[in-house]
Amino acid sequence: MANAYLNGEFLPIEECKISVLDRGFIFGDAIYELIPVYNSKPFYLSAHLKRLNRSLEQTKITNPHSEDQWINIIQQLIDKSGLQQLSVYIQISRGVAPRDHAFPVNVMPTVFAMTNPWPSVSEDMYTQGLSAVTVDDMRWDRCDIKVTSLLANVMKKQQAIEHGAHEAILVRDGKVLEGSATNVFIVKNEKVSTAPKDHLILPGITRDVVVELLSELNIPLTESAITQQELNNADEVWITSSTKECVPVTRVDDQAIGTGKPGELWARVFAAYQQRKN
Repeated sequence: MANAYLNGEFLPIEECKISVLDRGFIFGDAIYELIPVYNSKPFYLSAHLKRLNRSLEQTKITNPHSEDQWINIIQQLIDKSGLQQLSVYIQISRGVAPRDHAFPVNVMPTVFAMTNPWPSVSEDMYTQGLSAVTVDDMRWDRCDIKVTSLLANVMKKQQAIEHGAHEAILVRDGKVLEGSATNVFIVKNEKVSTAPKDHLILPGITRDVVVELLSELNIPLTESAITQQELNNADEVWITSSTKECVPVTRVDDQAIGTGKPGELWARVFAAYQQRKN
């Protein structure tokens, strides 16, 4: 059985129960974080906890634990999982209260966390790349907060799947922002571009790791708006996330990107990322 933590107690996930009046269930009034774990060690844990705290501050949910307490909870979940490669998912809702849009007073947040085995990855993902479709972005204007209210992302991801693609790339006012669950990078003439961190994209930790690696590899990077035409004409396209890490996209809207195969710059960044994990 999967390993979990709920409001101070470690227990099998099948035994976890929350009230139907939990605001995370009623309103999606909750934030979340997902932390990759390699060789039993959380990857960039400090950055993940900083983002978790920012999400709580932006939604005005009280952080129920200190950083040391979070580290202890996460380590116990890892130890109890018996796995070396896994992810830790954390979700914090505003708590349980009668249904009312206004924030309840004196309510304790609901804290839930669980571990999952690291997802298996097809070798084709690296040798052939993924496919994507561009879709209109219909999300709210605070995409920088990691909230559980992800229905728009879910619908766009399903739109991609129904088109036979792996990911949906969100476009707003002609600008490429991010994927339904990923950040997006493009390469043109050996120069890399990605959307700037603002209120319209999630500040991905893996995105930031890739930015660090590009600097170390002396590969030019511009963090600026990307047009859909620039996406379509790119030599390479990559998507990044905690579970996907950094993978190439070789087809967008049924058209080949560059040579239609994973590119050389992606291979360099991917190799450096694998080294960073150790």
